[in-house]
Amino acid sequence: MKNNLVDFQKIAIAVHPKNDQAYKLAEKIAASLTKDGKQILLGRMDEKSLRDGICNDCQDLLIALGGDGTMLRAGHICAPTNTPILGINLGRFGFLTEIQKDEWKNALKRVLRGDYWLEKRMMLLTSMYRGDEKIGQWNALNDAVISRGETIRPVQFEIFINTRQLSTIVADAVITSTATGSTAYAMAAGGPILSPELRNIILVPVAPHLSIEQSLVLSEDVLVSVTVHTSHQAVISIDGQPPVDMKTGDRVEIQASDYAVQFIRFQDPGYFYRNLIPYMDQNPSIKKNNV
Repeated sequence: MKNNLVDFQKIAIAVHPKNDQAYKLAEKIAASLTKDGKQILLGRMDEKSLRDGICNDCQDLLIALGGDGTMLRAGHICAPTNTPILGINLGRFGFLTEIQKDEWKNALKRVLRGDYWLEKRMMLLTSMYRGDEKIGQWNALNDAVISRGETIRPVQFEIFINTRQLSTIVADAVITSTATGSTAYAMAAGGPILSPELRNIILVPVAPHLSIEQSLVLSEDVLVSVTVHTSHQAVISIDGQPPVDMKTGDRVEIQASDYAVQFIRFQDPGYFYRNLIPYMDQNPSIKKNNV
C-alpha cells in the first residue's frame, strides 16, 4: 500500500442520524483516538455543528459510520475541503464503505501509519433554471434524477448535449449518473456499470414510451441540458434526497463538478470487480424470509 505522510490530528466522526448503535461505536472510536492525542469532532450526520466543524475547521479526516446513504452525505460535506473519508459499514450494501464494524481498530492503526491509498470519485454539478433565474445548484456523488411526481404519468424531456439537441423523449425519468452512481438507480434502470475511477456522465431514460431506450456514456467535458414539459408534477432529486418541485419549462444543466470525493482504501485497486458479483448475487436489500 502507498505510504501517505499525513499527520491526522483533527478527526471528525459522523454517524447515521437515526442509528444509536452506530453512535455507541463512534464513542468507542473517539475514546481510542483521544488516547492517541487526536482532536475529535463527534456527531450525527444531520447536526449543523458537525457539518460546520468539518467545513470550517479543516478536519484532516472523516470517519463515517453507516451505509451507502451515510457515505453519500459524507461526500457532500467533505468534497469542498478535500477531506478524505473512511467508511465503516453498518448498512446493507456497503458499495462505498471500506471496512466492517469489527475491523475498526486495525483500520485506524493502518490509517495513522499511512498504510492506505486514496480513491477519487467524480461528482456532478447540477443546476436548475426557471427562465434565466437559477433556482438551485447541487453537487451529486451518485446521480441527479429528473422524474415525474406523484401522478403516474410520464413527462416529456427535451435533451441537449452541449448545444446540440439529442432527442425529445417521453419517460418516467431521466437519470444522469457518475461512475459511482452506475451501481445505484442507473443500474436498476438498465444502465451500464462503470469502474468507479472513470470520469464519465451516464444518461439513462427510465421507462421510455415510444422513445429512445438506450443509455449513453458521455465524456466528462460535456454539458447535458434537460428541459421538462409537463401538465402535471415533475421533480428533481439529488443522490436520493427529498425531491425539489419543477415546473414545465424548467431546465436542468448537468456537468462534471470541480469537486471530487476521496475515499480511504486498504484493498487493492481491483476490489471493485472482485466485490461486484457477490453483491449482485446476494442482494442484501432482499430479506431472507421473503419467498
